[in-house]
Amino acid sequence: MKKLGLIVNPIAGMGGRCGLKGTDGAEILAQACALGAVPEAPDRALTALQQVAKLADDVEVVTVGGDMGAKEADAAGLDARILFTPDGRATTSEDTRRAAAELAAHGVDLILFAGGDGTARDVYAAVGDDVVCLGIPAGCKIHSGVYAINPRNAGELAALYLQGKVKATGRAEVMDIDEDAFREGRVSAELYGYLTVPRDAARVQGGKAGRTQKDEQALDEIAYYLFDVIEPDSLYILGTGSTVFGLKERLGVDGTLLGVDVTRGRELIAKDVTERQILELLEAEGGDKAKIVVTVIGGQGYIFGRGNQQLSPRVIEKVGRENILVVATKQKIAALGGRPLLVDTGSEETNALLTGYMRVITGYSEQIAVRVSA
Repeated sequence: MKKLGLIVNPIAGMGGRCGLKGTDGAEILAQACALGAVPEAPDRALTALQQVAKLADDVEVVTVGGDMGAKEADAAGLDARILFTPDGRATTSEDTRRAAAELAAHGVDLILFAGGDGTARDVYAAVGDDVVCLGIPAGCKIHSGVYAINPRNAGELAALYLQGKVKATGRAEVMDIDEDAFREGRVSAELYGYLTVPRDAARVQGGKAGRTQKDEQALDEIAYYLFDVIEPDSLYILGTGSTVFGLKERLGVDGTLLGVDVTRGRELIAKDVTERQILELLEAEGGDKAKIVVTVIGGQGYIFGRGNQQLSPRVIEKVGRENILVVATKQKIAALGGRPLLVDTGSEETNALLTGYMRVITGYSEQIAVRVSA
């Protein structure tokens, strides 16, 4: 029988909808809980495991007790061998490293782990590139190229690899950023190494790419266009990232680089908001006159689900698909090489709502239709 190693970081991604831009450290975790954050990684892990459960008679699952894998395996109907159970109430990076090391020593064929960049970094620290690994995306910030496009794809690819239907593997980068600097609006990313992952371009996300000088010039055209078409009485929920921040600057909005800001017309009314704050504004102002402005993550293609979890399924559904403005330069779209834009909101219903073709604003009064896929 094939052996599948399973690790779940149950606190991964909890800070996303609260605008905390990560969940590293006990203080930030406590803050996220105080703001009403709930664990999402276990449900994402379960979505992946439901695909693996189809091979239940041919795969042995080896995992960690409690919320780090045993509960999720049981929920998916998979019998699991438990290596150890963490001592503390809240899991730590040391627990993740110990789990990865013991799974490697146990001779598993694949380590499937749910988390974000910090989790990938811990797995790499324990096993290097000696064991084939695959990430279930569950974090706030996922710059690393070791994650599947979404949880379902992670489960499908894990099953295909364990069946021998996908045999090729390759090394993918493990990236992580300084969360303290991130919260101050500075992106300080570092390459920590490479994990070995199954090769499947259709199911594994790429690494994040930056902007070019041509992108900067094209942003001027997009900003001029938005300046002319912005409706003064409408709410604009401006997403995260350097592209949208460049638009904020050009529009005279004193917004944040890595947070979500809200304007009425071009007037800033709320800065670095949480999901709850957005919903309160929509309730007070009316969602029918609101628009969401997001961009495309360079090299990956995501418009929702990576670094902008404040734009949750509830927010998206309240605003409506027709009121989503996607902005991106032609260079950024061309760099995707024909691959679709991606969404991973955490809700399959919302993902389905967003799929199909969407218009992307690429210049002054210039738009192109690009396919969106879940």
